[in-house]
Amino acid sequence: MNLITVSGPPSSGKTSVILKTIESLKKKGFKVAVAKFDCLYTDDDKLYEKAGIPVKKGLSGALCPDHYFVSNVEEITKWGVDNKFDILISESAGLCNRCSPYIKGIKAVCVIDNLSGINTPKKIGPMLKSADIVVITKGDIVSQAEREVFASRVNTVNPAAAIMHINGLTGQGSFELSTLLYDESLNIETLKGKELRFPMPSALCSYCLGETRIGESYQMGNVRKMKMED
Repeated sequence: MNLITVSGPPSSGKTSVILKTIESLKKKGFKVAVAKFDCLYTDDDKLYEKAGIPVKKGLSGALCPDHYFVSNVEEITKWGVDNKFDILISESAGLCNRCSPYIKGIKAVCVIDNLSGINTPKKIGPMLKSADIVVITKGDIVSQAEREVFASRVNTVNPAAAIMHINGLTGQGSFELSTLLYDESLNIETLKGKELRFPMPSALCSYCLGETRIGESYQMGNVRKMKMED
């Protein structure tokens, strides 16, 4: 089975891109499933079910969704292998634009939209910089010049990635993406022993453990202070 990890900022169009791309994959005879990871609420699983796509949903609650993803991805992979899917697509929202739920040897896709601002690519960390494919959405709302400038900024941040423009409403460009996803040489049976492409943020402080009071005397663990100069 091929595992594909898809990540991107909230409302960038990840689910729409995945749905349109799966339509093309199904026409080629691939058996595809989706694992949807989010924080507090999502009804995207209903959209996948309506399209006849097997789906599993996981809500991280108080935990970081990408940490939650890494803690559960092995079980999701086992589910996909046991059900003999050809492709399992994992969708995770990189809410802080820092986490990188990408795994070495597993194809990684980052979805980002033209409306987020031309400086956004510089603000996104490994989620964009370590992706194999960068999908840019909502290009129909901006001008051709804006599309080109935005794509250039993405290329500056991640020159090794394949950059694609996809319309999540019409599906234009999704067929081209479907041709890049499946790679027989990347078939896996387990993720045990594999590594993340980039380490998760180092954070275990008193607030991680439920502290709500403000003040230095209540701050313990991994704490970083700003440099305050007169």
